[in-house]
Amino acid sequence: MSDVFLNVVPIFILILAGWLIIRFRYLQASVGDALGDFVFRVAVPVLLFRTIAEADFRDGSPWPLWIAYFSGVAITWTLGHLAATLFFGRDARIGVLAGVSSAFANTVFIGLPLVSRSVGEEGIVAISILLSVHLPVMMIAGTILMERAERKVSGKPGQSPLKLLRGIGRNLVRNPLVIGLACGALAHLAGAPLGGPIKIVVDQIAGVAAPAALISIGMALDKYGLSGNIGMASVTSLLKLVVFPAAVYGACHLLGLNQNWTAALVLTSSVPTGVNAWLIANHFNVGHGLASSTITMTTALGVLSVSAWAYILL
Repeated sequence: MSDVFLNVVPIFILILAGWLIIRFRYLQASVGDALGDFVFRVAVPVLLFRTIAEADFRDGSPWPLWIAYFSGVAITWTLGHLAATLFFGRDARIGVLAGVSSAFANTVFIGLPLVSRSVGEEGIVAISILLSVHLPVMMIAGTILMERAERKVSGKPGQSPLKLLRGIGRNLVRNPLVIGLACGALAHLAGAPLGGPIKIVVDQIAGVAAPAALISIGMALDKYGLSGNIGMASVTSLLKLVVFPAAVYGACHLLGLNQNWTAALVLTSSVPTGVNAWLIANHFNVGHGLASSTITMTTALGVLSVSAWAYILL
């Protein structure tokens, strides 16, 4: 239990520190935005580049890993959608957002640091393999489903599928995480080991990714808060913190994943909801309160759920 405490609690203390820094106006909120930008555009892409470039992929095919995680996504997303539309009587757009809020984990800002501390290098390899497809799959699914829901609710003609996918593809090609993963894959295929000053610089930048990411997500929390839909947000939070990791845990065992990859996937699925839920709500101008409240509630309760899953797994 002491190992779980030492691995999990510091993660959330750093998030709390970031929140307190902004809450008490020690630094301006714009500093948090800038730090988050640095983490997303520089530190984490460099970490992913190093991980993929130096990874040992002899553990086998990535397909069981992807299937295990995204089967959990499918189950939880569906339950979130049904809870919003059938139980709370909301329209299809809120149903999609409820699904996103229930199944879109904060893989980059919280998942990576957590897996790094709790599982180690093999866990980072697993989450890097997941990240190679996570953002494209989740953003494509969320955008297409929300576009369909918009047409259903408003009756207006939507974008053509080709135009929609072209726009998503443009955004993904420019995404720093995708670029970092792609460059790492090229370096790995080339078989050129990192060394000398370049290795030192890469290691130093990658080393700040985890603490900077956690502090920046804490700084960002001040602009979310509890903005309504508390009942529905409680359901999506329960799905995110309990049902999602349980579904991934079951899938990992059915597919025979090794202990470290199972731990990495389940811990990643157990972290709070990612800010992408807010970004989708903002883009389609619907459900801001639900996304905001779910992010805040899952982050506040995350230390309990993550600790429980870490205790079970480790």
